[in-house]
Amino acid sequence: MKALADFISQSGLRPGERLPTERELMQSLAVGRSTVREVIRQFQALGVVESRKGSGTYLLRGISPDTIHMPLQIDASDLREGLLATLDIRRGLEAEAGALAALRRTSADLEIIEARLDEMETVHLAEGTSGKYDLAFHLAVYDASHNPMFGQLLEQMREAFERFWSKPFDRPDFAGRSFPFHRTLFDAIAAQDPQRARNETLAILQIVEEDIREMSQDIAHQSDKAMK
Repeated sequence: MKALADFISQSGLRPGERLPTERELMQSLAVGRSTVREVIRQFQALGVVESRKGSGTYLLRGISPDTIHMPLQIDASDLREGLLATLDIRRGLEAEAGALAALRRTSADLEIIEARLDEMETVHLAEGTSGKYDLAFHLAVYDASHNPMFGQLLEQMREAFERFWSKPFDRPDFAGRSFPFHRTLFDAIAAQDPQRARNETLAILQIVEEDIREMSQDIAHQSDKAMK
């Protein structure tokens, strides 16, 4: 991200101008195509660039390495408290995003949310966990709020969570009890019931908190046993 911010700044690109092609960025930054695409995706989520089908990727606002928003950091020395701290923020953001989605969603928004939910449910029932499909569902809810800042904030928190999700919380049963509440959240948004959408979102996050506390205790017990 810093390298691309450097490149944009040094190139003198102005808002509204098109970025070089993927191939040109790969050559300029000496990275692979997947890396370029991932950084562009993160810049899109932060509202820095916009991809236009058949036209290219355009700069939306000025950027430099000094002003770029970087992902949130979680202190690995106290993972449990770091994750619980982010939940405090997520409650305020996601509950309000769900309520606004219920008020502002369009028919097209509802179709997208339901499609993401169907994908999530299919994967969850087959594998016992849904990972990125769960995230895609929540991003669709954020989009339906029609406030792009929700998505920008979630994108920064998402990377902080994913950095530690594989260790120690890569367990198929993590937050599994929240699975049914995603369907009831969709129902609340479809019914345009903001208070119910808030309540269903908070129910999901409450289960996430309970599982973080429980699993961190399990890990602590395992460490104690290993030491003995």
